[in-house]
Amino acid sequence: MSKKIDIGCEVTEIHPDLLKIVNETMPEETELYDLAELFKVFGDSTRIRILFVLLQAEVCVCDLAALLNMNQSAISHQLRILKQNKLVKARREGKSIFYSLADDHVRTIIAMGQEHIEEDN
Repeated sequence: MSKKIDIGCEVTEIHPDLLKIVNETMPEETELYDLAELFKVFGDSTRIRILFVLLQAEVCVCDLAALLNMNQSAISHQLRILKQNKLVKARREGKSIFYSLADDHVRTIIAMGQEHIEEDN
C-alpha cells in the first residue's frame, strides 16, 4: 500500500517577505531556459556513458566506440552535442582528435548527480 504524500497547503496564505526574497534572487528567464537546456543534455544515457569514460581518461572517437560498443558516427553525433554545450573539449594529435571533459564543473555535476541517486531516503 502506497503512502499518501501531502503536497498542498490546508489554507491559502501568502508570505510576502519570502516572495520578495525569491523574486529578487530569481535569475532571468533566458538564464533559466539555458539551464534547463543544459540539463536536457544530461538526459541521454549515451551521453552520460561518454562523460563517465571521459571522467577516467582523454580518449578518441575510436576508443569511445570500442568501449561503448557503438559506431563512430553515433559517438561523433553525441560528442558534437556535448561540445556545443561546453561539456567536452577536443585536442588534435596528428590524425586523431582526443576528447576530455571541458572543466572541473562537469566532473562536479556528474559527481553530485551520482551522489544524489545513491542517497538513502
